[in-house]
Amino acid sequence: MISPITNISVKNNIVFKSKNEDDSAELKKEDELLDCGVVTKSRIAMDKLTKAFTIYPAKGLAGSKNSNFYEFLTMGTVPYLIGSGMLMAIFNSANSSFLPFDTKSAAKLGNKMALGVLFYGVFKEVSKLFITYPVKWKTGVDTELPYAKVNYLLKEHEEDEGTSREYHKVGESVDFTRWDLLYAKPTDNKPLNFRFDKIAKKNGLGENLNDSDQEVKPIYKEILIKSKLAKSISSFMWAATGVALAFQKPWEKYFNVATLKVWKGEEFLHSLKVFGQSFVDSAKDLIKGDADATTKFAKHSGKALVGLAALTTLAGLLNTFHITKKPSKISGEQVLDRNKESVVG
Repeated sequence: MISPITNISVKNNIVFKSKNEDDSAELKKEDELLDCGVVTKSRIAMDKLTKAFTIYPAKGLAGSKNSNFYEFLTMGTVPYLIGSGMLMAIFNSANSSFLPFDTKSAAKLGNKMALGVLFYGVFKEVSKLFITYPVKWKTGVDTELPYAKVNYLLKEHEEDEGTSREYHKVGESVDFTRWDLLYAKPTDNKPLNFRFDKIAKKNGLGENLNDSDQEVKPIYKEILIKSKLAKSISSFMWAATGVALAFQKPWEKYFNVATLKVWKGEEFLHSLKVFGQSFVDSAKDLIKGDADATTKFAKHSGKALVGLAALTTLAGLLNTFHITKKPSKISGEQVLDRNKESVVG
């Protein structure tokens, strides 16, 4: 039986509702802008990682009609992490088959290779912050601003109902930026364009603009495009730097005392201390170069790699800060000369 539909106006938003629905469901859930703090981003990352290994694969294997492209992309972390683990294991799995002296030498190389795999992923992700935060401080545009998207699920069984949440970024798509989330809500008790006003002021467009959103949107898009390019280039350079760092000799001190046994507090804390010291010493060796190197390239390659990574980051930032989409400041008085005759046809 089809229930009759009534429309109820809620704060100028029309919500369609069946007469036999509970009144508590009258207000529909909406996409929500999230804060950009470390806690929120960590929670989002953990939620996506957990579901990528559990819920999303189960839905896909079951042929759920609520399984979508977002879930498919989120599951991309699964083969990435499994593949990284397999690479680490392969480097060290054959060590027990060697003679004692060879086993020790192979273990040194295998541990460094495993650490290189780990540093590749860590440096690649962390280095993106070298672009994100300076761009935010300079321009006021947070290119990683997250929001929660609400999906209303299709019924697969008679008793099914509810929603699912997806985590996206406001500037995830340059062509389909979620401008609607950047406007103030009635409950914010702030001007409608307060976020656009801040960005306009940061970029020298002035204050108290009539339409700051229209002035800022082209600038916002340009910053998104340039910052994404900067992250793509610099992150891979920093990832290569991380791999080079993992192959430095001081790490051998850490491998001798390394332990993941958290319950052995003293040993674990000591291994963390040695890890920090090995990291610092390895960074110094990477920059200084091998004193026993036979060629200049071998001696200065580490320094060149670090310099190139830093240079690409700086170049990417400078390019992002160079805004070309700023509106013209020429006024109508400057365009029209009232002392000259004009004809309107």
